[in-house]
Amino acid sequence: MRVLGIESSSLVASVALVTDDILTAEYTVDFKKTHSQTLLPMLDEIVKMLELELDTIDAIAVAGGPGSFTGLRIGAATAKGLGLALKKPLIHVPTVDAMAYNMWGASGLICPIMDARRSQVYTGLYRLEQGMEILLEQCPMDMGELISLLNERGERVVFLGDGVPAYRQRIEEELTVPCAFAPAQMNRQRASCVAALGLEALKGCAHPGVRVVESGEFVPDYLRKPQAERRREAELSPEGAAGKLPGDY
Repeated sequence: MRVLGIESSSLVASVALVTDDILTAEYTVDFKKTHSQTLLPMLDEIVKMLELELDTIDAIAVAGGPGSFTGLRIGAATAKGLGLALKKPLIHVPTVDAMAYNMWGASGLICPIMDARRSQVYTGLYRLEQGMEILLEQCPMDMGELISLLNERGERVVFLGDGVPAYRQRIEEELTVPCAFAPAQMNRQRASCVAALGLEALKGCAHPGVRVVESGEFVPDYLRKPQAERRREAELSPEGAAGKLPGDY
């Protein structure tokens, strides 16, 4: 089976192809370019390099959120266009789950953190020593609340994600349990992890949250409303607390 993976939930743009449990190709860029400029050219390079006939893929796995509203929309539009043209299903893969999948076999708690601004992160808790166990489903959380939760659990933690540079000092100062930070090759989103989880779904071994859908039915899971919509609601509320909203990106 062949699964094409697309990851565009953050600054990282990544496209990968997994064929029968082999990572056949992966193209990842972490640079300040819009995903509308990167995803299709990256896919085109993979197609040319592998001399790949796109109609031979079985499904398209997509990082389904949370993350950048713009990035998720571009990834979804790209995948839906391909899926409709090729008549292939899409596989919705939770972004934070796919990030954790980077750390397969690592000991301790795995804690991806995506910077959602203003002391907020998208996060989840996982074990991956023997399979993938989800201890806390992906969710938005205040960084202080997350640190308190990890201190209460009392276990070693491995952090990864673009939230690490933003909150590493705070983690080192406030966390009372042993911790580690994933190295460069494992600390960001990768389409290969999205595709690998998608392949598991096709095999009937889907993890919670990973689901196969028709191309036209795919909808990103933002986990919270866009900032503009929340600000508008706040302005209409009796308190009018427009300036107290956590930021989006």
